[in-house]
Amino acid sequence: MSATTVIKRSEDVKADKALGIELPFDLVLLLGVAGLALCSVLTIAAATANDIPGSPSYFVIRQIIYFVVGSAIAVALWRSDYSRLREIRYFLYGLLIASIMAVIVFGSVARGSRRALDLPFFSFQASELGKILLIVSLAAFTIDMTRRMADGRTTVRLLLIGFAPAALVMLQPDLGSALVFVAITLAVLFIAGVPWQHFAAFGALALAAVVLSLAVLPSVGINVLHSYQTNRLTAFLHPSETSGSAGYQQNQSRIAIGSGEKTGRGAGATQTKYNFLPEHHTDFIFAVVGERWGFAGAALVLSLYALVIWRALRILTMAKNRYGALLAGGIVVMLMFQVFVNVGMTVGIMPITGIPLPLMSYGGSSLIATMIAFGLLQSIYAQGRRAAMSQGRVLQFQ
Repeated sequence: MSATTVIKRSEDVKADKALGIELPFDLVLLLGVAGLALCSVLTIAAATANDIPGSPSYFVIRQIIYFVVGSAIAVALWRSDYSRLREIRYFLYGLLIASIMAVIVFGSVARGSRRALDLPFFSFQASELGKILLIVSLAAFTIDMTRRMADGRTTVRLLLIGFAPAALVMLQPDLGSALVFVAITLAVLFIAGVPWQHFAAFGALALAAVVLSLAVLPSVGINVLHSYQTNRLTAFLHPSETSGSAGYQQNQSRIAIGSGEKTGRGAGATQTKYNFLPEHHTDFIFAVVGERWGFAGAALVLSLYALVIWRALRILTMAKNRYGALLAGGIVVMLMFQVFVNVGMTVGIMPITGIPLPLMSYGGSSLIATMIAFGLLQSIYAQGRRAAMSQGRVLQFQ
């Protein structure tokens, strides 16, 4: 770290104290999250006004409650030292595995999948919280093996730690969440400095597995994926041929976004109003934004995501230790992957995998887990700023 960087960060912390802030936080990140939360509430209100007869605010009220609960947890994490999580890595990883197994055994069945546990107040989707638990625990295990990172056996061990919960999630089956687990695992290993040769070998194996699963094995009567999963994964490649079956949702989404044009259709958003667009408050909420507020609304939402990701990347660079950098890196990739896949799904360039749009899609598990991630980012920011101030004092005495 250069002397200029230390002085600059020290000045930032002094500015915090001048404002009476004892524990610093990233204001820009906070504003970005608040902006997305507001967009979420407004979009869900517009999309679900006619979904529950006699209760037009049913989904909105619950989404606000989820935001409040998630914000309270985020504040608690911001005010704590994230490094303490390393001490309970085995417990957190065990909780990750146990919660997914509980869903597989006791979860309620919806549309052929067991993805959630029905609790008194909401349905708990363990894979959503599992994304955060995987980041926290895998980063800790990676730190433990840092000195042996060049060894291929170390890479295999870390891949097994990350891919084990992904495989369990696939049993539910939940392909989208499993892909997020894989992306998180690869991101943490990449930031930790795993040699590129190891990634090249894994890429070759992954490509071979995809070819086997989608082409070779089905041709001999062995189906690794359910037929509806295969159709969803391939429908976006030929949407005109699947407009009435697997590609219906994607085609309706594209129609909705296209009809919004520059400034949207407002109250005349018929694709949403008359339920032509399925899952309009969850997986396809970005299509609602495009239809109701047009290019302007979609650009605003994507700009807010860009702002949040930029601040998260900045927090990664100012983490006080390697563990904080790995946490921030895992969170950044988790957010980027989900945003890219979800938005790509709605515009027809990515397959339908059931990945929600972070902070925008309706759902308690996804929303609270995402707010936990932002609480961790604020903790990394606060601890990094404090460490920078300490280094600044040392520099002054030198």
